[in-house]
Amino acid sequence: MHAQVQLPNIALHIAGKPFYGQQQAKNLISRSLSSGRLAHAYLFRGPEGVGKQLFARGLAAAVNCSAADGLSACGFCPSCKKLISGSHPDFLLVAPEKGAIKIAQIRKLIKTLSFVPYEAKTRVVLIEDVHTMRQEAANSLLKTLEEPPDNNLLILTADSAGNVLSTIMSRCQSVPFYGLTLEETTEILLKQDDTLDLDTAMLLARLGEGSPGKAQLFHRRELVDFSKELITLLTETVENRDKELGRVLLMAESMAALKEDLPHLFSLIKLMLRDCLLECCGQQSGAEDVSIRKDWSLEQIFAKLEAISQAEKELGRNCNRTLVSEVLLFRLIE
Repeated sequence: MHAQVQLPNIALHIAGKPFYGQQQAKNLISRSLSSGRLAHAYLFRGPEGVGKQLFARGLAAAVNCSAADGLSACGFCPSCKKLISGSHPDFLLVAPEKGAIKIAQIRKLIKTLSFVPYEAKTRVVLIEDVHTMRQEAANSLLKTLEEPPDNNLLILTADSAGNVLSTIMSRCQSVPFYGLTLEETTEILLKQDDTLDLDTAMLLARLGEGSPGKAQLFHRRELVDFSKELITLLTETVENRDKELGRVLLMAESMAALKEDLPHLFSLIKLMLRDCLLECCGQQSGAEDVSIRKDWSLEQIFAKLEAISQAEKELGRNCNRTLVSEVLLFRLIE
């Protein structure tokens, strides 16, 4: 259950360097640390990729750092060094296995919590993506959340779009997390990847819609380039219908090959259609480089957005990805 804690990245916060955004969370946790009144369990909830898990690891380091200053851990004491190496015996991670947190994981955790911490004054447990927790696992965890053993701090994270059981929420102090600003996201991207230029970072930040994690995923999987190829297909006028049919079928195969990244591609296309909608209404989208067509009517744009929403629903029902992509593309080029 030991976790590899990437403290060099967390050091943006731990070593006194900025952790961008989430000022409300910073203020709340800082006050609790200063007063010595940390809750026994926290629920960090907000959009995907905005720093919930990074913040949780920062808090885990600060709680046991011998030279901590509020939320800033030194990064050099024995406790911090063990976190860096992933060998700290009193930092435990529970993460979804094959998409869900299962009861066997929770039972193992509860057994571990029955023992005192090995060496730290406080054992910290991070349970990631608690919205994936199955009912039986949640029921098993409830008593521990309500009355955890002494010297244990539980931190749960959940996406705002995920369904968290009310019984879980009622036993934790909720800390809301929010999307970051365009400027904050851009700065994070530039600091984490020195190969990015400013224009690309700003584009990725905008596409990430306040989520540096999502923006990094778009860049890492090259989804922006893929989406531009798709937009070219949608906007070009093709005289030969057989040639156009062939291109659509090949593009559908490429889309299906994206597998779990296909919903992210759909999100990119919707964002670009939204830009087109703004321009159709006489407003500036601020992103000419990802805009689509200027000559589509409002009715056409709304029909295309509805087509993507329908494709997302079909993916959620585990329909064939290639067939879903083919139907979507033919509706988009209408």
